[in-house]
Amino acid sequence: MAEVKKISLKYVVLAFVIAVAFILLLSVDQRVNQPPEEELIAVEEQLGISIDPVTTKEIYEVQDGDNLSIILEDFEIPFNTIFKIIRKDTNQSVRNIRPGDKVVFSYNANTVNTIEIIKDSQEVLLISIADEITIQQVQKTIDLIPTSNFGMVESSFYRAAMDANIPDSIIMDFAYIFGWDVDFVFDVRKGDQFWVSYETEYIDGDQVSNGDIAFAAFLNQGKLYIAQRFIDENQGKQYFDDQGNNVRKAFLRAPLDFAYISSHFNPNRMHPILHKIKAHNGVDYAAKRNTPVMASGDGVISFAGWKSGYGKTLEIRHGGDITTLYAHLENFEKNIKQGSKVSQGDLIAFVGDSGLATAPHLHYEFRVGKKRTDPVKVKLPNAQSISSNQKAEFLLEVETNLQAALAQMPNLALSDRFSDL
Repeated sequence: MAEVKKISLKYVVLAFVIAVAFILLLSVDQRVNQPPEEELIAVEEQLGISIDPVTTKEIYEVQDGDNLSIILEDFEIPFNTIFKIIRKDTNQSVRNIRPGDKVVFSYNANTVNTIEIIKDSQEVLLISIADEITIQQVQKTIDLIPTSNFGMVESSFYRAAMDANIPDSIIMDFAYIFGWDVDFVFDVRKGDQFWVSYETEYIDGDQVSNGDIAFAAFLNQGKLYIAQRFIDENQGKQYFDDQGNNVRKAFLRAPLDFAYISSHFNPNRMHPILHKIKAHNGVDYAAKRNTPVMASGDGVISFAGWKSGYGKTLEIRHGGDITTLYAHLENFEKNIKQGSKVSQGDLIAFVGDSGLATAPHLHYEFRVGKKRTDPVKVKLPNAQSISSNQKAEFLLEVETNLQAALAQMPNLALSDRFSDL
């Protein structure tokens, strides 16, 4: 009997050890699988530190007609905080925002702790959000980061530029700069080459602009177009070709981007709805509904309303007895009305199919006096050339940038025009 009792005691001890080990394993497993938040609290308690939430930023560029209070509301700044900021802004330096200013919101987790209003490299207003609102003017340097890209067209300019990693805003600026001479859908061919150098603004490592083109070259159907940015003493920032001629014309070649011509100027066209010969005294640009329409030149709105088969129509009176007409519109831009002054490139309306139209498109006419002319073929006058006393400085900049373009544009190097560079 004694022998049996001895064996039983061994099993009891073994079972106890196994039970204790199992409990310890469960305890470790529970600690390993604790929720992350509890782990952070435990770490903070053990180390005696607090782990700060992630800091993030949002940047907004002020547009024409913007109001600071509305901007702050859109970014979910509490009304009480907005009131404190406005009350603290005794000299209205914060409220006096202009198009192009940047408003930078810095967050800790979901809470705004600072707002910066960047006017230029010399004027940055810092608003600290706490129990007591403070506003101070600080100086921050804007770093200009230069970038250059080269591309060759296979199917479309836009696709080639995207493939070359060019930002969308730079693509649009490029098309706008050369838009007086080139229709970027109708005129572009496979094998065309382009090179662009642009600068992007950064403050404290954060991008605050989409970039500004410094130099651009476009080899289109064997013809070279060049645009050099230069600060002209009389005109401010302008773009000029390699001879100092302003690339800007008095009128845009086309009043909208990246559309295609669905119907050309034709005095003997068969009307698609009326089914009779009726002169087509302009150009039709097929585009999606609500595509933005721009004023092709400086002028005054002489008509804004409904005009029979044209539907919703705008007419602009320009200098030199020139008038442009924009028809079949969906809507006018909200501030556009008869008597409004507009500048070249201003948003004036949106593409639609009002009036006698089979699909959304823009009907565009160019008239000199009472004579209607083909907008695609009319010779457009240039804007003012570069100041004569700045031309030597300008030509030096052009030569430097052309050397960089030549290194990446093989077809350009074959041109007799630049073979001696």
